[in-house]
Amino acid sequence: MLFTLFLLLSTTSILAQKKEKKKDSVPDGWKSKGLAELLFNQTAFNEDWQGGGTSNIAGNFNVNWDLNYKRGRRSWDTKLISSLGLAISKEQRFVRKTTDRLEINSLYGSKIPKTKWYYSAFINFRTQMAPGYEFFDRKVLDDEGEIVEVVQDRREITDTFSPAYLQAGPGILWKESNDLKVNIAPATVRYIFVKSRFTAVDESDLEALMNYEPYFGVEANESLRMELGASVSVYYKEELFTNVVFENILNLYADYIEKTKNVDVDYTLNIAMKVNDYISANVTAQLIYDDNATSGLQVREVLGIGLRYAFLEWKS
Repeated sequence: MLFTLFLLLSTTSILAQKKEKKKDSVPDGWKSKGLAELLFNQTAFNEDWQGGGTSNIAGNFNVNWDLNYKRGRRSWDTKLISSLGLAISKEQRFVRKTTDRLEINSLYGSKIPKTKWYYSAFINFRTQMAPGYEFFDRKVLDDEGEIVEVVQDRREITDTFSPAYLQAGPGILWKESNDLKVNIAPATVRYIFVKSRFTAVDESDLEALMNYEPYFGVEANESLRMELGASVSVYYKEELFTNVVFENILNLYADYIEKTKNVDVDYTLNIAMKVNDYISANVTAQLIYDDNATSGLQVREVLGIGLRYAFLEWKS
C-alpha cells in the first residue's frame, strides 16, 4: 500500500513539473502498434537457509494494442489491454492468480472547429479471462469427529466473463494528443454480466432469499444488471525520462439511480522501463473502488522484468 502511494505521489509531482505538452502529430490515416511482454520473478531458498521465506515463481503475460484513425475532424482510438499472471509457491497446493484483466476501450470523436474539443461516443468492455478462487484451510474429520488433518482447499467465486462490464454513451472529449485526453459522458449506460450459477437461489427458500447478498450488484436468480449514470475517463502517457514511460488510466463512474453519492474509481499507473528492444522492466499499480464488488479499496501491485516484443506496427 505504501509503495502504491509513493508511486502515485511521485508521478503527480513529476507531472506537475512538466510544462510542455505533446502536440498531436498523428497524420491522417490508420496507425497501429502492439506490444507483448512476458515478465517473471523467482525466489528460491535451500534447506539450510535460516532467514525464512518460501520458494516461489511468478509470471505475467501482457498484451497491449493501440489502433488509431484520423481523417480531417474525425478520430477513432481503440485500445486493448490484457494481462494474466500466475504464481506457484512451494507451500501452496494450488496455482494462484496474481493479475487477470481484459479490457477494450473504443472512443470516437468529431472535432469542434478551432478548439481541442470533440463530440464523442465511447464503448468500454472489461472482464477477466480465468476463474478466481477464495482459498482456505479445510479440516478433515474422522468417524468420531476428530481432526485428522488440515488441507488447503479453494472455492470458485468468479469465472471467465463473470463479472463482465459493458459501458457506452455519448459525450464530449478534450484531446491534446493521442497520449493526453479526457472524455466526459453524462449519459452512460452500464451493464454488469454474471453467470447465473453465482446468483442461483431457491425461490421457495425465503430465508436464503432474505440473506442473499447481490453478486457484483446483480440480484438473486438474475444474470444482468443495468445502470444509468455519468462517466469520466482520463488517459495520459508521457516519456518522462529516456526509455521510461509513465501511463496513467483513470475511469470514474457514478450511478444516477442507486447510491448516487458513490463514485466507482479505477486508476492504473503503468511504468515501462525499456532496457533494449527485447528486455523491459514494468511496474503496475492499480486502485479500484467499486462497492458492488466490495466495500473496501482494492489495491494491486506488480513488479517484473522480462521479454518484450513489438508487433502489428504499421501506418496507412
